[in-house]
Amino acid sequence: MTSIYKSSEPTISTFNTPYYKPQLVEGVESVLVIGSGGLSIGQAGEFDYSGSQAIKALKEAKKKTILINPNIATNQTSHSLADKIYYLPVTPEYITYIIERERPDAILLTFGGQTGLNCGVALDKMGVLKKYNIKVLGTPIKTLEMTEDRDLFAQALTEINIPIATSFACETIDDALKAADEVGYPVIVRSAYALGGLGSGFSNNGDELRELAAQSLSLSPQILVEKSLKGWKEVEYEVVRDRVDNCITVCNMENLDPLGIHTGDSIVFAPSQTLSDEEYHMLRSAAIKIIRHLGVIGECNVQYALQPDGLDYRVIEVNARLSRSSALASKATGYPLAYTAAKIGLGYTLPELPNPITKTTVANFEPSLDYIVAKIPKWDLSKFQYVNRDIGSAMKSVGEVMAIGRNFEEAYQKALRQVDPSFLGFQGSNEFGDKLDEALASATDRRALAVGQALLHENYTIERVHELTKIDSWFLQKCMNIVRMYKQLEAVNSLDALEKDLLRNAKKLGFSDKQIAISISKDSKTVGELEVRKLRKSFDIIPFVKRIDTLAAEFPANTNYLYTTYNAIKSDVEFDDNGMLVLGSGVYRIGSSVEFDWCAVNTAKTLREQGKKTVMINYNPETVSTDFDEVDRLYFEELSFERVMDIYELENSEGCVISVGGQLPQNIALKLYENGCNTLGTNPNDIDNAENRHKFSSILDSINVGQPDWTEVTSIEEAKLFSRRVTYPVLVRPSYVLSGAAMSVVNSEHELEDKLTLASDVSPDHPVVLSKFIEGAEEIDVDAVAYNGQVLVHAISEHVENAGVHSGDATLILPPQTLSEETKAALKDIAHRVAHAWKITGPFNMQVIKDGDKLKVIECNIRASRSFPFVSKVLGVNFIEIAVKACLGGDKVPEPVDLMAKKYNYVATKVPQFSFTRLAGADPYLGVEMASTGEVASFGTNALESYWTAIQSTLNFHVPLPPSGILFGGDVKKDFLGEVIKSVSNLGFNFYVANEEVKKYLQSYTDENISVIEFPKNDKRKLREVFQKYDIKAVFNLAAKRAENTLDEDYVMRRNAIDFAIPLFNEPQTAILFAKSLKAKLAEKIKILESNDVIVPEEVRSWEEYVGFRPV
Repeated sequence: MTSIYKSSEPTISTFNTPYYKPQLVEGVESVLVIGSGGLSIGQAGEFDYSGSQAIKALKEAKKKTILINPNIATNQTSHSLADKIYYLPVTPEYITYIIERERPDAILLTFGGQTGLNCGVALDKMGVLKKYNIKVLGTPIKTLEMTEDRDLFAQALTEINIPIATSFACETIDDALKAADEVGYPVIVRSAYALGGLGSGFSNNGDELRELAAQSLSLSPQILVEKSLKGWKEVEYEVVRDRVDNCITVCNMENLDPLGIHTGDSIVFAPSQTLSDEEYHMLRSAAIKIIRHLGVIGECNVQYALQPDGLDYRVIEVNARLSRSSALASKATGYPLAYTAAKIGLGYTLPELPNPITKTTVANFEPSLDYIVAKIPKWDLSKFQYVNRDIGSAMKSVGEVMAIGRNFEEAYQKALRQVDPSFLGFQGSNEFGDKLDEALASATDRRALAVGQALLHENYTIERVHELTKIDSWFLQKCMNIVRMYKQLEAVNSLDALEKDLLRNAKKLGFSDKQIAISISKDSKTVGELEVRKLRKSFDIIPFVKRIDTLAAEFPANTNYLYTTYNAIKSDVEFDDNGMLVLGSGVYRIGSSVEFDWCAVNTAKTLREQGKKTVMINYNPETVSTDFDEVDRLYFEELSFERVMDIYELENSEGCVISVGGQLPQNIALKLYENGCNTLGTNPNDIDNAENRHKFSSILDSINVGQPDWTEVTSIEEAKLFSRRVTYPVLVRPSYVLSGAAMSVVNSEHELEDKLTLASDVSPDHPVVLSKFIEGAEEIDVDAVAYNGQVLVHAISEHVENAGVHSGDATLILPPQTLSEETKAALKDIAHRVAHAWKITGPFNMQVIKDGDKLKVIECNIRASRSFPFVSKVLGVNFIEIAVKACLGGDKVPEPVDLMAKKYNYVATKVPQFSFTRLAGADPYLGVEMASTGEVASFGTNALESYWTAIQSTLNFHVPLPPSGILFGGDVKKDFLGEVIKSVSNLGFNFYVANEEVKKYLQSYTDENISVIEFPKNDKRKLREVFQKYDIKAVFNLAAKRAENTLDEDYVMRRNAIDFAIPLFNEPQTAILFAKSLKAKLAEKIKILESNDVIVPEEVRSWEEYVGFRPV
């Protein structure tokens, strides 16, 4: 295979010199960029960041960019970046259609996660890249295949004497068992071509291995069985190489957790803290040797297992693409890896590129850090029923935080608070009881708290904690410094007795004001956070602002990438900008994700266009909002009241935008306002009136807007009386919730007693609100922007699912297809009344249910909502831009426009992206608690076409093709399952059920043959064989309610559809919609797939072609 790069000889061409003469790849004017699709566990916001950087680099080089990415919520899918955008499935099939239409000169495969990389390898095997003469920029396909195929990889590393764990590639369960006998238990199993350790795990014996291998082989054609090195240190290096063999290591990172936990689920520190100089250089040299031998052009990461008490090491894996770690490394060092990798792909060499942060030095250098970075994952496992909480070699976290400090203690405590604002910092929890040793020995999402409990409250020694956790004693020693400070603070009897030096030392170890207040509080006298703040400021103890300049301040560098610390003697910046603060959304979690990052970035963009200086506060390394070139100043900091107020006062800010970062900024808005912060938009007192359920419901009554019957209760007795009066089911919800946390539908008195004990734990300060839950009602989302109580724009999206499925898990259709003109007018009227009653200026969102002809408001959020990017991109009007102009007021405010009165000749459908595959045991059943981790959307000429494309855009979705089997199960008292089988009859499928009752029910809806098949509920291996025997390629399971236990037949059917990577439809309305889409589109799909020529289907059109102009 000849290289697309003309020369691999070094030249004297260097940035900023007369010799500058880059030799770029010839004949490349247009580049197809492969995106990563919907956010899922293991493949999240980091690809929005790296993909956006790649497009920035291509634009700078004056290349036309064509992007395929169905993730409508991201910054990458905006015309301010890509020239052409296709919201289509990221699959070899759809990429081929776009290539046929667009004829790009080149393709970028390494910026779309594992999805993009797998597509590239498949397109190469299919001969598509050769047929259309498309150049692969950056790392060649051969290298990508070598790093993904475990045998080839092992062979390549053996050639250069680099040690890897002894492993065997296996394609059957029997091979796996033989391999394990050879290497000896315990073993680790990994899947080839899989993302985030999907399908990998540890086995201590043959039975465990048999089950794990069976599951892994359903997700991947090849698995690797290797000797486990559990308990060794895990270290990672990010390496960059150009076409002429210049090589640098940009960042090295060390996991706090020993080997055995996926790096995405590990607490990580950069730079590494416990390596000796010898170890550091040994691994650095090995990383450079590996990347050169493999022939990577661009960026890659090398993961090592390092013997804790010697110099032995093994290479665990190499990712020859941008990854989660590379996003983290970029933010940790300030070195933009994705941007640099894209430039290298075009043929630039490292000496030819400037360091984009300093703009004065070249990119051919290794950053040095004068600070420590801590990364902690965010898990949301409590949202799932029956989920396994252990963390191991397969990733389960939904997001991550990054904190910067001048010492370990400062960085670690900051990061712990960022993960969850209810944490004080390093702390314990009494949830473990007498099982503390167990909680320390086996890693779960709560282990950091177990370490805190052991050291802080149970008097465990460092040796004992190390013995149980295998966490390096150096880290535990540092944690003990925090413990000692706690003890010193607890010895202080009152606020007056808190001395200046002790307070300063506590701040230097990362203690927050609130943490100090609670530590010195005594039963008789509690001390408040604001009192500590006042005392601290009176002592002139305020944080200093430091720059990240990639050079450890060794050269003068004027960067805008900042953090605060108490471990300094002066600030690096002048405070004369008076910039507008924009509060970002913090860590990605279920319910608050990349859509709020789109909102924050667009807010900053609009403010800059309006001539305002901007200051972003956010601590999420996966985001575009924390990219150094999006704002005038970027603070990588906590979104707590204390830190935001510190920055507001230091910067002497003109104002603060609180309505675009989701629920986190909302929760501190009132406190900021009461302490003199100029919050833009709706008054926080009015926001509080919408967040407090009692005030909210009372105001709706006063303006004659309908809502379900409700009451506020403080005791279980009151709750029972209300529920008997309105009849069950009822909805139980506390105030100030995000994404339905602790909200639940209750069907009986017995359930009510159980649930109320849970909800009162959630918010002891706020009583609980109960409302009548209306079954079978349609749900509608209204997104709007108002100015002084007058609506400027609004969008009405209808849910496919009935009320009762959380709006974040719902399928949304826009423009609405089934609502009458009267209903739309009534919704507009409600939006006006609500805007007026709450005096709204800025963004807001309402959820409304349609019960017969009656419209009832069930929720109102006075902030940007999850669906803002969706409605903005579908209607071609940027709602955030209008919201920012409304907040600025005066002549900036645009005239009102009724977007819903327009006629649209297209429809868009937004579909949730779930990550159940990652969450072993979790029941894939939808309810009022949100479960999806992301979203995708597609356009079409009608609702069926747009849904058909959108559902195929979800990760690993395969359209079932006849004569495969479809398995049915669930509720036989309603028509839904019958409707589904009616639509898919006579298409050539075989129909199966697991019991006679379902068969009898379905026979009244179809003339086709239905077979009852064996359904072993307790034996996963036998069940897999059953699925294979009958070639089951889709499952429709429409159960009436959640499973009582894990032996419930419907639960087993749903869960195994997920585990065997088979499309599952578990909700009536979407099941019917998919069945109708299948009926309408199947013949065309089969014809296209069987054709020898490339036939481009109807739905393959760009965003611009659908909307009719180029929205930004």
